Amino acid sequence: MHLISFRGIELNLVVKKIAVLIFCFSLMRGSACQCPPSDLSLKECDKYEIIFKGKVSAVKSCGSAFGEAIFEVEELYKGNATKNFKVLFECVGECSGNFNVGEEWIIYSRYKQIDNAKMDWCSRSRKFFRNQNEDFYTVNYGNDYDDEAKFLKEKLGLHRFLSDNKYEMGGRNTRPNFNQMVIILLVSLGALVLFYYLFNKFFK
Repeated sequence: MHLISFRGIELNLVVKKIAVLIFCFSLMRGSACQCPPSDLSLKECDKYEIIFKGKVSAVKSCGSAFGEAIFEVEELYKGNATKNFKVLFECVGECSGNFNVGEEWIIYSRYKQIDNAKMDWCSRSRKFFRNQNEDFYTVNYGNDYDDEAKFLKEKLGLHRFLSDNKYEMGGRNTRPNFNQMVIILLVSLGALVLFYYLFNKFFK
């Protein structure tokens, strides 16, 4: 009986030690990511090349150092972007994170290429929370999500989207279909016959 009790106490101590270690590890991991303070101002907006509000429509999981998230842009405040815009994000590192389909974000970023941007998790980007009590960005930034969107809309305005078909050339480089090929061939043949007729008539 005493042996069972002793083993129970010993097991309880081991569980407590493991719990303490896990807690300490989580604190160390949480404190490892230290982002600089940020305030909602035009000066802060000047640090970024593109700012928009949008919803995540697709996510490509991290195959290497970067993942990809496709945003359906709802409001474009700064920069150039198509309605569906790609954002690359870091998958490794102290401050790395992830996107999930259906999430709504305000993104502050810089271009990696002309048709996509690279997400910095220490930027002022923030996610929308339906439950405001879960919105830790409000505590860090001092303003809520709606106030941020309202500020950007009033101070930066709304910009037009680029065409999703950025390489559209107005049909000039479009390959003609079968009917168009036949018409072109007949017109060319007619022009050749007319040229032959006129040449024989005036240059005999």
